[in-house]
Amino acid sequence: MLDCPTSFLLCDPFGAVRGALYALLNIILPEPLPTIIVTTLAIAMVTTLIAIIVMSQVWAERRIVAYMQGRLGPNRVGPGGLLQAVADAIKLLTKEGLIPREADRVGFLLAPLVVVVPSLMIWAVIPWGPGLEVTDLNIGVLYFLALGALPTIGILMAGWSSGNKYAVLGGMRAAAQLISYEIPEVLVLMVPVLLAGTMSLRGIVQEQSDLWFILALPVGPLAFVLFLVAGIAEVNRSPFDLPEAESEIVAGFHTEYSGMGFALFFLAEYANTFAISAMATTLFLGGWLGPFLPPFIWFFLKSYFVFFLLVWVRSTLPRVRYDQLMRVAWKVALPAALFTVALTAVQLSLHLVPGIARG
Repeated sequence: MLDCPTSFLLCDPFGAVRGALYALLNIILPEPLPTIIVTTLAIAMVTTLIAIIVMSQVWAERRIVAYMQGRLGPNRVGPGGLLQAVADAIKLLTKEGLIPREADRVGFLLAPLVVVVPSLMIWAVIPWGPGLEVTDLNIGVLYFLALGALPTIGILMAGWSSGNKYAVLGGMRAAAQLISYEIPEVLVLMVPVLLAGTMSLRGIVQEQSDLWFILALPVGPLAFVLFLVAGIAEVNRSPFDLPEAESEIVAGFHTEYSGMGFALFFLAEYANTFAISAMATTLFLGGWLGPFLPPFIWFFLKSYFVFFLLVWVRSTLPRVRYDQLMRVAWKVALPAALFTVALTAVQLSLHLVPGIARG
């Protein structure tokens, strides 16, 4: 592992720049102005980072899926289609946002915000490197689970307030899907919490310095796979994208949305997808830990590898039926998650997890 003090520019570039800027402003301006300025710039930086990551995800997914399915993918706007996501964003932002005559106006306008805001707030606890996160909560895993459940309310609001029976059905089955897969996800996240002995995401990464939790046999690989399955269902991606169901007559809960409203739902989906990839990296793949390269580089490489796995699943498997979706949740994922947590507890009590002495 590269020995990186958090103040070193190569290891924590944002932290080093933030510290230098704050020291400079503190000489010129009285408090609390330096704190306000630095905080505002940090928020703008995180927002910009989210936009860049989402656009890179859109481009990468289209190119990877096209390659796997024998198609070309985006290759016209910019070199290799790199600016296609920018063109799509401009198109969505300039399209007229229409509100159906029978819609509940307040709920219709608020629903995209209720979905996208919690999706972006999750990024506040993601540890990009040692000391490189907005905040290190001692209940970071619980924070992630709580915010991950809130978009369900926004999806229900979007379907119900649209005044469209198809949108209502899409919202209802989305809520049933998300609630169902929340249960095995909560259970399986107890595995890294038990192995690390903490709910702090930074603490979980630090506890993997000797052994990545995915290598804690046999519970590690099983918990990782279950987390990815639940995560795919949580972010409504194929083969579990029943709330959207592009092959059906309508697009589910966001059928009546256009322009900026649809763009916010689109942003929330990809922000959640990267959040799932980042959480899988943090909880099972050692987070920023790795040799030679700076920690934040390792974190991005691992996160994009998990994102590649999600794209691979999407390009390979067909959409399942709704009864199959719920059967997997209650008859496969839930018992498997319960078994994994129980086995983890037994292994820890008997000191049978290599590299982990906790009991």
